[in-house]
Amino acid sequence: MNDVSDALRLPDADRNNWVDRLAPAWSRPYLKMARIDRPVGWWLLLLPCWWSATLAAIAQGRPWPDPLHMALFFIGAVAMRGAGSTWNDIADRELDARVARTRMRPLPSGQITVFQAFLSLAAQCLVGLAVLLCFNRFAIVLGLLSLAPVAVYPFMKRVTDMPQAVLGLAFAYGALMGWAAACGALAGPAIALYLGAVLWTIGYDTIYAIQDLEDDELVGIRSSARLFGRRVRLAVGLLYAAVVVLFAIALYGAGAGVAGFLGLAGFAGHLAWQTRGIDPAAPERALRLFRSNRDAGLILLAGLLADAATRLV
Repeated sequence: MNDVSDALRLPDADRNNWVDRLAPAWSRPYLKMARIDRPVGWWLLLLPCWWSATLAAIAQGRPWPDPLHMALFFIGAVAMRGAGSTWNDIADRELDARVARTRMRPLPSGQITVFQAFLSLAAQCLVGLAVLLCFNRFAIVLGLLSLAPVAVYPFMKRVTDMPQAVLGLAFAYGALMGWAAACGALAGPAIALYLGAVLWTIGYDTIYAIQDLEDDELVGIRSSARLFGRRVRLAVGLLYAAVVVLFAIALYGAGAGVAGFLGLAGFAGHLAWQTRGIDPAAPERALRLFRSNRDAGLILLAGLLADAATRLV
């Protein structure tokens, strides 16, 4: 890889990511703005959708979630993660230019213009809309409401010490959508799953924000990591404990069995491991812990899928 490509590689992307290695040069700024080179983001948006769809299948006595819904959620998560990230970069382009980790993003580094970014945003939103229109009317309306927290999130770091809470409202929304798509309505288990997923998002994004503590303080960006300070490990541990309780309520309400709760136990163990590893003095570890939430979510999903599959017996 040439020196120019090395200089433009983002520090929170894997060194061997396919965008930097294989994508045409003209497309790289757009793909990076959509975080395609950092797939953990769309995984964290997708997993609550898949949990919710599988939990609905358990509640309905079906042996698996609707495969079409699962595929649509995948497409929608990638598209809307990209759209949300693009909107975030448009709103934050001046702040990003002042933070070491973000100053080489496509907008603050001048690789693309604001107009080009808006065109990319529109294209991704059209893909998300096409996916949403494949669901029932209730799910469509519910999905459109999710745009409110997405729209305001980039500005929250300027006015509140807990912008992660607004991010949670947006990123956890799939916990409602999977159930709504399957059932045409919401119920207690979906609400509990959503509340738990909101707290999960606050927890893992607090870990993520540890990377930028010094720069955020200099620039004036507010975050839960700065708010919790030396007590960040305790705070994340309490958040994660509440996540497990709320998820247990959701599983119980949906009639989940042993396999589902074993998946939840594995998920809880992973969260405990993350909490133990938090160290504000080791920002490089924070990125690894943050990324590991994909694996935590897959553990829970495996338990839910196995639980649903018991309906075949």
